Amino acid sequence: MALKTTGAQAVSLVEVGPRDGLQNEKTPIATAHKVELCQRLLAAGIARLEAAAFVSPKWVPQMADGADVLAGLKSQRGASVSLSALVPNLKGMESAIEAGVQEVVVFTAASEAFTQKNINCSIADSIERFKPVIELARQHHIHVRGSISCALGCPYEGDVPVNRAADVARRLADVGVQEFDVADTIGVGTAGQTRAVFEAVAKAVPVDRIAGHFHDTYGQALANILAALQVGVRTFHSSVAGLGGCPYAKGATGNVATEDVVYMLQGMGYDTGIDLNALVDAGEWVSTTVLGRPYASRAGRALWTRRQG
Repeated sequence: MALKTTGAQAVSLVEVGPRDGLQNEKTPIATAHKVELCQRLLAAGIARLEAAAFVSPKWVPQMADGADVLAGLKSQRGASVSLSALVPNLKGMESAIEAGVQEVVVFTAASEAFTQKNINCSIADSIERFKPVIELARQHHIHVRGSISCALGCPYEGDVPVNRAADVARRLADVGVQEFDVADTIGVGTAGQTRAVFEAVAKAVPVDRIAGHFHDTYGQALANILAALQVGVRTFHSSVAGLGGCPYAKGATGNVATEDVVYMLQGMGYDTGIDLNALVDAGEWVSTTVLGRPYASRAGRALWTRRQG
């Protein structure tokens, strides 16, 4: 998949709610509900949707139905929509190909300690493992994103050197990764730190190949997105209704809410291609009807309440 070329007033959002947002939910969520959530998001104008993860169901049971979710979205596929999945290894890649994804995500970190805890290997070893996955993706013309976790802080190491994410991005580029997801996995980053890290990464790989992935643990995600925008980043990840949490930070609120990001970007004059009202409908529905909890997006909740009169 060719990356969307974004102009000065356009920002591309990658919606990660159906995967990153739901994967830590303890109560099983019906496949039909996952499919409906994806359909609602696509109808709201989401063009890039992370819908599944082809990982061991032993470790992430909530993602065991990834192939069925993607099968349920078959009629929504087209030139304007890109469905993606997380793949940890060659077996996952083969499953993703069979499911018909347009892009896949491989994952490492800017922290050696986190990589060891998360996938039981060093950063160098994790990148080495990607090579056959990337080669198979290339053969099938599938776009490859590389996620760099803990770029702004680690639950085990604490502070992460500014240039670490840039070094990892450079190494990922060397093995054929096409897009670089720089992630504040535990949501500890601040705007100044974000700017420094993203400026360093932009010296290692083209800025139009960089995406920001921010968690909102300390309420800094929107400020960090603004800092990355100032560096020239025009692709960001977000999760409808702020779905998701962080198992490494007690009480973490998880991913920044897509509604909050769209509200901010539209207010700044950026074009996201997303219908905010339809997005709010999706966020309220998955929160209250599917998960049985209050709607967590602040912008979404305010807009929903206003619409109720």
